[in-house]
Amino acid sequence: MTRLDVFILRMQAQRACIDEVARLRLVVGAPVLELGLGNGRTYDHLRDRFEGHPIFVFDREVAAHPDCIPAESNLRLGDFQQTVPAFLAAHRGEVGFIHADIGSANKARSIALANVLAPSLSDLLVAGGYLASDQPIQLDGLVRMAIPGGDYGGCYHFYRRAS
Repeated sequence: MTRLDVFILRMQAQRACIDEVARLRLVVGAPVLELGLGNGRTYDHLRDRFEGHPIFVFDREVAAHPDCIPAESNLRLGDFQQTVPAFLAAHRGEVGFIHADIGSANKARSIALANVLAPSLSDLLVAGGYLASDQPIQLDGLVRMAIPGGDYGGCYHFYRRAS
């Protein structure tokens, strides 16, 4: 499989997870988190699917298309290992959906980051909340779910926090 094929599968899996959570409905007003703004395509999709929910975006720096930059009040810039736990201090158990696109070209470093963030991500979710991630998350209390629409070659991971 080419890198282009893998990229396309990953984008399809992202969209399938986001659309499934939108179909299932979140607790009214529950925040949505986007870890990894990138160029803003996924954030734009989240805005469309979760209208009425505050969307908080985390990234090291802003490099998104100008139409896909969140309001400054909803933007958390810096290292995920500092910004996510800081957000947790004020929002434990409030978040309905987390989309974590935190991987880099260094697979070992990406998995290590996911392992460090996993407890905070789980603690942010409401009971029954959802997490979609480009990295696998191994943590008690998160139940792995099938990604709607088929097999995406393991390029994405979908979880629900146990009630």
